[in-house]
Amino acid sequence: MTNFSSLASAAGLSGTQYKLRYEQSSCRLELTGLPDVTAAARADQPQQQLNILTGWDLNLGQKASLQGKREHLQALVSAVQPYVRLLVSAQPCQQSGGSDAVVSLEPQDDGRHLLRLRSSQPDTPPLELALDHAELADLNHCIDQMLVDARCALGLEVQSPQPLRRGQYRRSSVRRQGQWIAPAAACASVVIVGALVSLLPLPQRTAEPTGNTTTTEQSKP
Repeated sequence: MTNFSSLASAAGLSGTQYKLRYEQSSCRLELTGLPDVTAAARADQPQQQLNILTGWDLNLGQKASLQGKREHLQALVSAVQPYVRLLVSAQPCQQSGGSDAVVSLEPQDDGRHLLRLRSSQPDTPPLELALDHAELADLNHCIDQMLVDARCALGLEVQSPQPLRRGQYRRSSVRRQGQWIAPAAACASVVIVGALVSLLPLPQRTAEPTGNTTTTEQSKP
């Protein structure tokens, strides 16, 4: 087992802990951890990255304050990222993370999003938080900040975008096409009326005598 304390002392990082904070309106995500002291010892200089996560804290305003380990943070990322990707793409959202996952996210009938967190402790009911669009967007923004931050080197797995199944695409396409029925019908009616007008006969104008016409009368003898 690696003794991180002795390695940290050798690298001049004894007692050093990094804190990274990401905030967005109603959400704040804070990570606490250590640099990779093995790499720092080899390079003979402190590693200015958070490689070893010792804890994290997620504050969702007045709703809840959550803490957890690395596997819980990974579960949060795995549940939120694919769900939000479908949501912003106007695709039908389903439960993300699975019914038995540590963290899951699913749509509600009232338009909100149910974030469910299951404890590893026995006989402990899951924590359920109903997030509106703004709160979910704030949470996803904090996660995005963490994933693109070069100082955060936790190597969290991010699911690549998955193509829609044929049935999902058809249902979504029909829903989107239905939004255009009314405008399309209005345009079609304008085209039909224009075609009918073009078929109506134009009124014929009668010829009028011109001013240059002269009349010659023959005189009687």
